[in-house]
Amino acid sequence: MTATLDRPAGVLTVLRRTPTPVRCLLGGVLVNQLGALVQTFMVLYLAFRGFSAGQAGTAIAAYSVGSVVGVLVGGELIHRVGPRGTITVAMLGSAAILAVLPLLSRPSTFGVLTVAMLLAGLATQSYRPAAAVLLSDLMPDDMRVMGFSMMRIALNIGAALSPLIAAGLILLDWNLLLWFDAATALFYAILARWLLPDLRTGREAPGAVVRVGTGTRTGYGILLRDTRFWFFLASTLISAVIYVQFNVVLPLKISTEGHSTGLYSGVLVTASIVLILCELKITASVVRRPAHVAATAGTVLMAVGAASFGVSGGSAVALVACTVVFVFGTMINGPTMFAYPATFPAPVNARYISAHQATFGLGMAAGPLVGVAAWVGLGNGVWWLCGGLGLVAAWCARLGMKPPRQTP
Repeated sequence: MTATLDRPAGVLTVLRRTPTPVRCLLGGVLVNQLGALVQTFMVLYLAFRGFSAGQAGTAIAAYSVGSVVGVLVGGELIHRVGPRGTITVAMLGSAAILAVLPLLSRPSTFGVLTVAMLLAGLATQSYRPAAAVLLSDLMPDDMRVMGFSMMRIALNIGAALSPLIAAGLILLDWNLLLWFDAATALFYAILARWLLPDLRTGREAPGAVVRVGTGTRTGYGILLRDTRFWFFLASTLISAVIYVQFNVVLPLKISTEGHSTGLYSGVLVTASIVLILCELKITASVVRRPAHVAATAGTVLMAVGAASFGVSGGSAVALVACTVVFVFGTMINGPTMFAYPATFPAPVNARYISAHQATFGLGMAAGPLVGVAAWVGLGNGVWWLCGGLGLVAAWCARLGMKPPRQTP
């Protein structure tokens, strides 16, 4: 089952046909991402409040663990309170926890702070499966991949603007970082409660059974027995580990080669501009191909881009060119792979979506550890390792997504 049709919609057609609830959903995602400052600035915030580097790292690790668990919890909540209810509950919980974090940010209350950070990660990320389910349910089938591309653009715009907002807030008061994050979460909760539809049709109760042939399987049982989907998850995990090296190992490489931090900032700006300006157009072309072809080709191109960092030498121009190749790879495979779990039947797709997003979050959490260790051990050879792993990820994507597959 794929998200492609013979006559996919173009960019302008998609923008015109996008339902109003989807616009509200994407607006909420954008606003929430504008305030997503915890993972980016929490280490600096805790250092300002007198914590050691080790304590700050532990707090961020707790947040990352909570994020992975939160995506799985969010997938289960969808079957209990529906996608709209899940977003509302998750964002209200996130707002409440983030609002009190400044009160706990003292070295004497480090243990309580660590627990609060874990809960903050859990609440903040548990909305993601619900947003994906709503997007999938509300968008026409021929525009589903384009819808996920628009969500990625909303996230990227928020990620590009949030550091500028943070810089202004820090000048006034460091605590405003967390309170602004809480305010954006509260805004998203209110928007979800009043403007998003309550879609629960076609979703079974927890522990629901889906018939397959002459037997029955629970939603989780189907996922565990779906070996093709495990190949897809393997591709997601490896790709996430490779992707995060753009933010972890690349700045180390640039610094080691004697360049200023301005070059890395320029690389980040280039990546953001390319993503924001080109992704919808790229996706409009990609959906003309079968999903497994787009995912495989994009992952191969991402692998080539990663490996090319290893032969870029000390040239700033080469680094920017490698970045463009790398980003084009993520634009080709990203929307298709994020849309793929939503193509499963309604009684189980929330769990497929949450499994995919939890796997992606796990890769993003483990990626820095893997990247730094590989950089210490291999130096510039880490990029060749990323290239090789990228080809493995492409092979897994092809095995996991190529039809025909036995639909649960």
